[in-house]
Amino acid sequence: MKRSRTRHPPLGPLELTGQSRAHVMERDGVTLQPEAWRDFQRMRQAAKRSGIDLCVASSFRDFATQVRIWNQKWHGERPLLDRRGRPMNAARLKPTARVRAILLWSAPPGASRHHWGSDLDVYDRAALRKDQRLQLVPAEYAETGPFAALTTWLNANMYRFGFYRPYTTDRGGVQPEPWHLSHIASAREVSKRLRLPTLRRALASSELGGRAALLANLPVVYSRFIRSVDRPPR
Repeated sequence: MKRSRTRHPPLGPLELTGQSRAHVMERDGVTLQPEAWRDFQRMRQAAKRSGIDLCVASSFRDFATQVRIWNQKWHGERPLLDRRGRPMNAARLKPTARVRAILLWSAPPGASRHHWGSDLDVYDRAALRKDQRLQLVPAEYAETGPFAALTTWLNANMYRFGFYRPYTTDRGGVQPEPWHLSHIASAREVSKRLRLPTLRRALASSELGGRAALLANLPVVYSRFIRSVDRPPR
């Protein structure tokens, strides 16, 4: 029997840009839209039966948190990585180049899919050694990485629980993120509603490093780094 899906009112500008959390719920340390939360718990239980401890590194993230992550990368306080995952020196990059470097692995505040309460970053806690620190880099999810079994399991099972990976293909924007899952039903309508003017208004009054460079290039950023993602399977 096909499960019925809950109908939710469209998210407004504040929810779309992470400036409100009225659309999400928090339980057991995971904050998502209610339907996404329920489907993730179902998937987590199924993974457990396969010996995988499916855990969340990040779920809903608000605007202020995204600003903090961005600014830490802008000022070199958090690793800034190139397309191959190699460290870069933020201080040596001109503003526009630094903005584009950050965008390879982090969305600008107001544009993160984590704002929507539909997306989350996952890992297998059972596969981590006690002395091993989670990095969320592609090598961890590759065939020789600690989360190889998780990758295989997700490839075979995530769709039946309503999830997919929006960052699988390198389209010249955001780099592939095998840890990033999106709840298809929760994200579908939201992704259509986040428009350039909404994002520009959210950024205009923010205390963001490189804000002028980001706003000057926002149409290209919106097209290349925000809209250019993999589509869910039919």
